[in-house]
Amino acid sequence: MKFTDCVKKLWKDDSGISAVEYALLLALIGAGIATAAFTLGGQVSTNINTATTALKG
Repeated sequence: MKFTDCVKKLWKDDSGISAVEYALLLALIGAGIATAAFTLGGQVSTNINTATTALKG
């Protein structure tokens, strides 16, 4: 069976979500959460340092 035939068969298959698709979905969600945590982590740290400096005063 040719690769393109396999891809077409998989594309048309609607028998339900498989474990591989769940794994890909979880990996995508995990990457989004990690990116958000990394981005927000710096901002939160800056805000905490600013508040600490203001309280020391």
